[in-house]
Amino acid sequence: MKKEYSALPESMSGMEMYGFHWMEFVVQIPSPLLIITSYKSNGLTNACMQSWTTFTGGTNGFYAIVSAVSKYGHLYQTLHETKEAVINFMSAELYDKCMATIRHNQFDDDEIALAGMTAVKADMVNAPIIEECFINLECKFKWEKEIAEGDDYVLMCLEIVKVHIDERHLDENDLGRTGKTGILYNIHHPIDPEHFSGTAHDYLGVIEKIRDYAEY
Repeated sequence: MKKEYSALPESMSGMEMYGFHWMEFVVQIPSPLLIITSYKSNGLTNACMQSWTTFTGGTNGFYAIVSAVSKYGHLYQTLHETKEAVINFMSAELYDKCMATIRHNQFDDDEIALAGMTAVKADMVNAPIIEECFINLECKFKWEKEIAEGDDYVLMCLEIVKVHIDERHLDENDLGRTGKTGILYNIHHPIDPEHFSGTAHDYLGVIEKIRDYAEY
């Protein structure tokens, strides 16, 4: 039997949702976990843990659609100032250091250095790469849009102009880009709205390959 939801479940009425919609916690759709880096106007590094991002491309380019950028954060500010950033993917052993950037997010903080990681200037954009992250995508700002008028968050499109991948992660028989040593996924507050007790937390997940697609 399927449960149906079109209004906030009663058990969730007092839940702190941090500006997100209640349906996000009910459907529990994973999204890649990444950290976007840029330079602040004082020359120091900015690092923003981010999820809710999808990647798409065609004959005209490869793009990241970042769907939850706060209008009041340093990421939004620096993207408007420099129009450039780097998307970095961490493996599991680097997660704690990347999360430490949240504690060092003042304007006068060198956020990458204070988190114990190494910043290297990107090749094609004016933004820092986190050397320890195994994938780095150099990006240029294309456009932004409010998903709902007056919202605190915007959707941003970044064009990916250069890719850096650690060679051991290129080989799926070595560290690869999937599995326990690959890209991490944010699973945002998975709850059972029928029996919600008032507490919830995010999960970290990875992709486990279950089979190869058949050849067409």
